[in-house]
Amino acid sequence: MSTTRPSGRQFPADFVWGSATAAYQIEGAAAEGGRGPSIWDTFATVPGAVLNGDTGLVADDHYHRVPEDVALMQQLGLEAYRFSISWPRVQPDGSGEWNEEGIAFYTDLVDRLLAAGINPVVTLYHWDLPQPLEDEGGWANRRTAYLFADYARKMAEVLGDKIEIWTTLNEPWCSAYLGYASGVHAPGRQDQAAALAAVHHLNLAHGLASTAIREVLGEDTTVSITLNLHVTRADSESEEDLAARRKIDLIANEVFLQPILEGHYPAEIAAQTAAISDWSFVQDGDLELIHQPLSLLGVNYYSTGRVRRLQGEPQVGDGSPGVDGHKSSKVSTWIGAEDVEWLPQPGPHTAMGWNQEPQGLVDLLVSLHQRYPDLPLAITENGAAFADQVSGDGRVHDLDRVSYLHDHIDAVGEAMDRGADVRGYFVWSLFDNFEWAYGYDRRFGIVRVDYDTLERIWKDSAYWYADLIRTRTIAPAETAADLG
Repeated sequence: MSTTRPSGRQFPADFVWGSATAAYQIEGAAAEGGRGPSIWDTFATVPGAVLNGDTGLVADDHYHRVPEDVALMQQLGLEAYRFSISWPRVQPDGSGEWNEEGIAFYTDLVDRLLAAGINPVVTLYHWDLPQPLEDEGGWANRRTAYLFADYARKMAEVLGDKIEIWTTLNEPWCSAYLGYASGVHAPGRQDQAAALAAVHHLNLAHGLASTAIREVLGEDTTVSITLNLHVTRADSESEEDLAARRKIDLIANEVFLQPILEGHYPAEIAAQTAAISDWSFVQDGDLELIHQPLSLLGVNYYSTGRVRRLQGEPQVGDGSPGVDGHKSSKVSTWIGAEDVEWLPQPGPHTAMGWNQEPQGLVDLLVSLHQRYPDLPLAITENGAAFADQVSGDGRVHDLDRVSYLHDHIDAVGEAMDRGADVRGYFVWSLFDNFEWAYGYDRRFGIVRVDYDTLERIWKDSAYWYADLIRTRTIAPAETAADLG
């Protein structure tokens, strides 16, 4: 794939360059150090749930390689590192006793990052709910939100002001809908009513945790949430296709944006989902608890979608990748939008089958800025999976990934030129890792991990990204092979 956007754009000196990972995807040591089981440990043992039967038992073995991995980050020049804390590692049951060995692991990681000049950005929940809480109903159970706030308070007490940004949740859309509706992610439930309850309880968890963190560290503490907001195009300007897009926007985006940032749910959502739920799980005072000041909105972006009003009969999922970018299922992720049809997107595509449309990122950032002009933004995930190979020269020449990053980072700059207040960019991901239901088959890292030896190998994309951080200037993608 050749570069389609111009090179040479420069970024301001205070723009933050980082990379991101998640605990279950890289840590390994799933049964070590006092860690309890998470829903992903359980889900990964279900036959057919994860490609090739892969699990996170070893993953990248980051748990045992923190000194080496932090040194690599320092060599890259990372200014910030976004990682998640494994709730079951610090509190195995999700309530009750704390695991001091797990807490010490994260304290050591944070101290090593700071010593290397790298600002720690913490995500408190990146999908690895302690299994005992799922046994009690998981995110469909209101109590989970309050226990999450207790956990957030504890981490604030332990890590204190060492943390640059506190992110409560990563992509609650995935946790709720892929976990509880379609069941293609842990915990693998297929119950649309439970998924809607999970949406609300995740929102509630965010609000309660935000309050708990600030009660410990002060009102000026930087608290964030990361959303994977969907950029969905209507296939035409017809009333039916525009209505189809609106249904997707409501269930994908508005059920998070409006309660968190505006203090209410969208008026249309009750009617759209009336056949599934009466939303009686929303109690008096909940919206006030959810609607807490947000210091920064994290935006995860990979691709776009296109929809129209369903023509013909709905297709029953068979577990294969669907055109909406996720595995298909017999139960729809898109609650109340079963009359909406997703259309194949033109290429080029990544190994995930996702289209590459940098303009979608420009449109998303600009629209968020116009809607919430006083809210700073950060790209907390952006990247691409490709079938990388180690060449005869020992290098991984991943020009497709470099081109993807080049064009999307340039898109961030274009959005900034148009007024969007974007403060930083975190490439996904630092390492190849356990890519959830796709196991180790999909490689997103700018650093390759040999899963047999666990050796880390810089890809051309890592050399290119390090050059970008150093110069703050986008170099042509084709120069990556000559760097390093």
